[in-house]
Amino acid sequence: MNFIKFKSSLKDFPIFSVADIRAIDPSFDRRRLSEWQKKEYIRKISKGLYIFSDVDINEDILFKIANKIYRPSYISLESALAYYQLIPEITYGVTSISTRRTYQFNTPLTHFTYRSIAQHLYFGYIVTDHALRIATLEKALLDFLYLNHDIDDPTSFDSLRVNQEAFFHQFDEDALNNQLGRFDTIALTNRVRRFMEWIRHA
Repeated sequence: MNFIKFKSSLKDFPIFSVADIRAIDPSFDRRRLSEWQKKEYIRKISKGLYIFSDVDINEDILFKIANKIYRPSYISLESALAYYQLIPEITYGVTSISTRRTYQFNTPLTHFTYRSIAQHLYFGYIVTDHALRIATLEKALLDFLYLNHDIDDPTSFDSLRVNQEAFFHQFDEDALNNQLGRFDTIALTNRVRRFMEWIRHA
């Protein structure tokens, strides 16, 4: 398979693996990948994962890459809160939730961080029209407060620089309470209560 045909076959893949390639060409010679990297047609992102060099790297692409390089996972925490415009845009990478162990990837594109949670807490995400898995606003907040025990008082809440108007424009209190009940932890319930008291008077 020449590169033009190869690229056309994978044009809908923001990031592709050897398995993706073999699905369209079972006889594909992996040595071509090294050749195309040297020619700067493609870039290696992490082990076995590649991207076309001319792809425009934006938030959507980075989020899709995050979904793919460590599975199962969904975008959450600071990245999701910034996506919903609740906190200022982060510049240090993409943050996700996974049931696998906490892990980090340093890639040529950005830094990807995955925080681990129990299997029964792996819920509360949506799949967008672009096949992106991202936490709902309420679940992103719960994930963040659950994994950041030090964010627990007005001073630490202030440090987040939450956009109060954007929060209440999108916030669903019933969804938050339903999801909070599934965590079933008194500490998180109290932390969320303090956060809600703070933001209502911020």
